[in-house]
Amino acid sequence: MSVYKNEKRNSWYVKFRYVDYYGVKKQTTKRGFATKREASEWENAEKLKRNFNLDMTFSKFYEIYEADVRHRVKETTWENKETMVKTKIIPFFGERKMIDISAKDVRHWQKEMIEFRDEKGKSYSQSYLATLHAQLSAIFNHAVKFYDLKNNPAKIAGSMGSKRGGNIMFWTQEQYKAFIECVMDKPLSFYGFEMLYWCGLRIGELLALTPEDFDFEKKTVSITKNYQVVRGEKLILTPKTAKNVRKIYMPEFFNEEMEDMINSMYEADGKERIFPLSKRYFQHEMERGSEMSGVPKIRLHDLRHSHISHLIDLGFSAVAIADRVGHESIDITYRYSHLFPSKQVAMADRLDAVNASFEDCEEQDDDVEIMQTEETAPMIDMDAAAEKIISIDKYKAV
Repeated sequence: MSVYKNEKRNSWYVKFRYVDYYGVKKQTTKRGFATKREASEWENAEKLKRNFNLDMTFSKFYEIYEADVRHRVKETTWENKETMVKTKIIPFFGERKMIDISAKDVRHWQKEMIEFRDEKGKSYSQSYLATLHAQLSAIFNHAVKFYDLKNNPAKIAGSMGSKRGGNIMFWTQEQYKAFIECVMDKPLSFYGFEMLYWCGLRIGELLALTPEDFDFEKKTVSITKNYQVVRGEKLILTPKTAKNVRKIYMPEFFNEEMEDMINSMYEADGKERIFPLSKRYFQHEMERGSEMSGVPKIRLHDLRHSHISHLIDLGFSAVAIADRVGHESIDITYRYSHLFPSKQVAMADRLDAVNASFEDCEEQDDDVEIMQTEETAPMIDMDAAAEKIISIDKYKAV
């Protein structure tokens, strides 16, 4: 028996012995159980967990999943994942045994997520539903790949939502200009929004910028870091992917704007944050400017969409845009395909033109062929040819 009572505190505790990954015998103690039954249940669950027996609950397996995966991803990525799992997935699956969860159970969970409405009657977005399902499926995939779960019930159940999501919100250039005039009274707000709109930055990239990131002679800004608040701690992190690290060329007018701003407001060492503010600050300022200007309210991230839509309108390719904003070109094509001008009509017109040109060439070839018939072909001067042959023979004789 490894369950004991603490007579002094009138509570129960467990002493649990196990062998770790390296074959080393260890012991752990868990205290504070109100009843012996609670202590015994914890001990049994811990035994299953340590022996990797999938007769354990989903909640217990999630602890294993966390230990295996957390150190492999960015802390911000894990924080987002954990929030979704603990608020949307564990409440439904937490006490169910891993080996008992079926595709039918997953379908019931999907139904709950799809039918959810908040106090304002708003449902989850299609992209959020797709992300929730991906998180659940990732946990089951881990169990299949490393702990011999027979199959992934989330995969069998099928996906929900759509990665593409709904309509992308963005401002036209006229709407943005109306908005920006209303926040010019606060320099940091003005220049921050200018960076977001004219360079298509993410808010974390903006908040991490320092003067040394700018090269005003080359008119570039280097994106090499990301500002995040993780569990209350302010962090400067490296970008999630290599694609996120990039140099952005600034328009001439904006390059001059930022050079004047930085030279007037910051010291020469260049290492302090240009925008020592928060995401919430810019959200509040965006609400203020939207109300004052009367333009539709959009999210901070939608300024990035606005930048991309503006580049699409200017005729730039998905590859060129992806390189500028730190995306994969396939993502730009997939997410913003409805914003690209309908190239289908233009393609058809160009193909018509090519075909017409080809037919014209065929007609011209026919004309040439007719001209070079026996009657119209150029005549050979036989006398002149004979004279050339004689002269060649004389040259050889010499």
